[in-house]
Amino acid sequence: MLIGTVFCVAAVLVVAGLASMGRISGHPRSRAGGDAARGYHLPDPAEGDRIAASLLGGAPTAPSGTPVPTITSEAVEPLPVSEPLRAGVIAPTPAIGALLHVDDGAEPQHFCTATVVHSPNRNLVITAAHCVYGEAFASDVAFAPGYSDGLMPYGVWVPSRIDVDPRWVSDRDPAYDVAFLQVRRPGTDDRIEEVTGAEQVSFDSPFDRAARLIGYPDGQEQPIGCQNTTTALSDTQVRFDCADFPDGTSGGPMLTDIDPANGRGTVIGVIGGYQEGGDDLTSYSSRFGPDIATLYNRAGTADATSTPTT
Repeated sequence: MLIGTVFCVAAVLVVAGLASMGRISGHPRSRAGGDAARGYHLPDPAEGDRIAASLLGGAPTAPSGTPVPTITSEAVEPLPVSEPLRAGVIAPTPAIGALLHVDDGAEPQHFCTATVVHSPNRNLVITAAHCVYGEAFASDVAFAPGYSDGLMPYGVWVPSRIDVDPRWVSDRDPAYDVAFLQVRRPGTDDRIEEVTGAEQVSFDSPFDRAARLIGYPDGQEQPIGCQNTTTALSDTQVRFDCADFPDGTSGGPMLTDIDPANGRGTVIGVIGGYQEGGDDLTSYSSRFGPDIATLYNRAGTADATSTPTT
């Protein structure tokens, strides 16, 4: 039985204020108010439609039928260590994308990375908690899976519910720098997992795993990736040594067991945790233990419109 207290933050198109540290960039508008113990609601879903329309206006989707490149089998099997140990540009994949925000009259900007993960409700995205919950809630944020060169080939998806752990909310405990977002595509009943596919997610994974780390850097329009073996920084922190993961890559997935047929794998971490992501040489993730598993189970089965409970 999974243990641990879970805190759920529900929001309709609302995400958390960004921290001043960590690999994030951009500053979505903060919204005052909301009760951290009971969740925060923006009751008018039309706000989500407006934000999605604004983002699409600034960065149109790819033409109908345009294929999105995928990682080739040669690039992912058997996950050899990158030489040199520096992140390099890779092809985008459907289930991994950019978190974006748009200010009135401004071009959309991406500030963090997120990933579609398999769940019973088929609408779940994972990222770092510091990307979506800071000292205040914020608005004007959306997810663009498969983002590449300003194109959003799988549309714009907006959060309808956000789940984070109370220990992140109370004191930014780096052991809980993980968030799950339920998302929707305005004007449709689509489930994101049925549109993009999904990565699996694993808990209590051994520390020493061959993995690929992926993120969307600030100021670049393609994802970057690097391969190495994860190690333990501590009981609650996974370490991944590879240079050149800059601002914007926070929330990016650590993928293992990548299928050579489609490039999909299993998420065992997201860039965050210690130092809210790391430095120029090393990236970190909160370890996915029982409490993160409880968080996932709550987020992956909940009704996005229900009020979360502690």
